[in-house]
Amino acid sequence: MDTFSLLLDGFSVAIQPMNLLWALIGSLLGTAIGILPGIGPALTIALLLPVTISIGPVSAFIMFAGVLYGAMYGGSTTSILINTPGEAGAMMTALEGNKMARNGRGAAALATAAIGSFVAGTIATLLLTLAAPAIAELAFYLKPADYFALTILAFTSVSVVMGTSRTRGFITLLIGLALGVIGIDNMTGQARMTFGTMQLLEGIELTVVLVSLFAIGEIIYVASRFHHSKDIPIKIRGGAYMTKQEWKRSWKPWLRGTVLGFPMGAIPGGGSEIPTMLSYTMEKKLSKHKEEFGTTGAIEGVAGPEAANNAAAAGVLVPLLTLGLPTSATAAILLAAFQNYGLQPGPFLFSSNSELVWGLIASLYIGNVMLLILNLPLVGMWVKLLLIPKPQLYAGILVFAVIGIWGVSGSVFDLALMVGLGLMGYVMRVYDFPIAPLLIGLILGPMAETQLRTALASSQGDPSVLVQTPLSIIILVIAILFLFVPIILKRLKAVA
Repeated sequence: MDTFSLLLDGFSVAIQPMNLLWALIGSLLGTAIGILPGIGPALTIALLLPVTISIGPVSAFIMFAGVLYGAMYGGSTTSILINTPGEAGAMMTALEGNKMARNGRGAAALATAAIGSFVAGTIATLLLTLAAPAIAELAFYLKPADYFALTILAFTSVSVVMGTSRTRGFITLLIGLALGVIGIDNMTGQARMTFGTMQLLEGIELTVVLVSLFAIGEIIYVASRFHHSKDIPIKIRGGAYMTKQEWKRSWKPWLRGTVLGFPMGAIPGGGSEIPTMLSYTMEKKLSKHKEEFGTTGAIEGVAGPEAANNAAAAGVLVPLLTLGLPTSATAAILLAAFQNYGLQPGPFLFSSNSELVWGLIASLYIGNVMLLILNLPLVGMWVKLLLIPKPQLYAGILVFAVIGIWGVSGSVFDLALMVGLGLMGYVMRVYDFPIAPLLIGLILGPMAETQLRTALASSQGDPSVLVQTPLSIIILVIAILFLFVPIILKRLKAVA
């Protein structure tokens, strides 16, 4: 009952005209960037960070939530119509969705994707509403050793899961950890890794790193590989409708995708790629129309992954809001946004800023309805965004990024740093180094260090304190399994 009353308070915040406007702006932006290939929610939120400093945190996070959910909706449109996923979670949708479009069933594919996203997003937000307060309450009982173990789990899982190589994952994690310790040590007051540069005493501005890696690195990469051929979207035949048979084939995949996506989004390293792949594989095995998979396009192969994709987006918010742990690149940037406002996600956020937390959760329900209304009838309009020439599009993003960084710091040093980090982002993109571990290391590194030093100080330097609670032991064992189980399975497979 308490949760219900808090949610009602959240709705009273979310339905304020100004907040509804920000939710609409976020939904529109999210759908647009989901449709434009190569521009994901992480980049968009990173670019918006400097701009949103002038508005209140509640309105800013309501807009960010709209961007996050909108990108999940919009990514399916390009997957289906031009076989180009707008963001990573929409990769599996392209397999069957594009084949359906080529066989004259594009309207049904777009409809099941939009409705599935709505159903999964609503159910997952309900689960978030019920789970978040309970997890936040439990978090009060966690000791510094438990928090340190959680950060180790986040480091190992994200480094192993993200990208094609665990070596690359750990290299980028270590770069992030190194960037995170630059500046004045909070416990001793000593300068670390500043190399005598006064501008580094306060550390590297997180917004500079985010914009550099996502915007500058991506722009240089796209420019280096630009070709003038255009992606021609397939024309949608008929309205955005589904037959009775298609409804019957879609509703179970929607529910199964939600069940897969929400918990996978909540665990470190889960993201949206893994649950969408699992959902696709499950639907292929359970379907009575296996002959349609890979040929004419099976609607189950669109409905399940799209539901898993949106459910994972809500799942990501559970550890972020309750424990302050980001489990994806977008979640890491949302955590940076909290820190920009001087807020630290975790159990105390629910008591100290309940208006923000519950207003954000309530806005997810409203945003889902907005996105369904925007996506079903307006698909033809969204597809026209693909006609924007890439040179003009990315030039605009570059100008926006530079103005944003200059507006935040007014520092020439930060602009030079942005160029250097942007070039590093380009090299990482070329050689397939994942960016998420770097962000997780940069943001969680200081937290891991603080918790470790606090735990050791309380035990007078005895390292056994790190394995004295059952929870810390369990979490560290899971982290070790993340490291070694894939290697063991790979060797067993090679022997077999």
